[in-house]
Amino acid sequence: MWLCGTWEAPAAVASPLPRAGGQLCSGVKRKADLCVMTRLLGYVDPSDPCFVAAILTITFNPLFWNVVARWEQRTRKLSKVFRSPYLACYSLGAAILLLNVLRSHCFTQAMLSQPKMESLDNPTAYRVGLALLGIGSTFVLSSFFALGFTGTFLGDYFGILMEARVTTFPFNILDNPMYWGSTANYLGWAIMHASPTGLLLTVVVALIYMVAIQYEEPFTAQIYQQKASSSRKRS
Repeated sequence: MWLCGTWEAPAAVASPLPRAGGQLCSGVKRKADLCVMTRLLGYVDPSDPCFVAAILTITFNPLFWNVVARWEQRTRKLSKVFRSPYLACYSLGAAILLLNVLRSHCFTQAMLSQPKMESLDNPTAYRVGLALLGIGSTFVLSSFFALGFTGTFLGDYFGILMEARVTTFPFNILDNPMYWGSTANYLGWAIMHASPTGLLLTVVVALIYMVAIQYEEPFTAQIYQQKASSSRKRS
């Protein structure tokens, strides 16, 4: 078996129970995963200010837009300030875009401030990263064109609801393509830079998006259920 980059021939042990074999394989997989993470962390200085800034922006952005959007849905304060739900939504969207630019800048600076991984610093890995960047950008841009500006930037929290659920590409391929496309972009960017720090930060991006999805989807479904109930009452 592989143990942190070294090969050790396994002893021939016959397992009388398939379950025992499964437990052994599971244990080996966990050990291999731990070795990979240990190797990645060996390249990362978590006290580096650029790394800390990247973690903060990755964590803050979804928290910001979810808190503001829910506050608006409850109070309509932004719509009142801007005297229009559309202007309020456009303003929040502009703020989110600026925050995402800052997040990407901090992500890149964190990668550049820390060592590269030699095994990723080659043309093949660069092409893989470039391909991931292309796939991710396709998902992000096609999601934006399918949803429009207000559909992308939480317009439903401002009372700007779409007529029906979008089922065209890329939503017929996977759920939440904007989030997973963004994750693919960061993964590709990290691989192109041969950056263990970038890979670790990409894991953080994915985990934060997973939490955001669990937080957002039930609430969005509730908004559209309320819309359907109101429509049935009017009819």
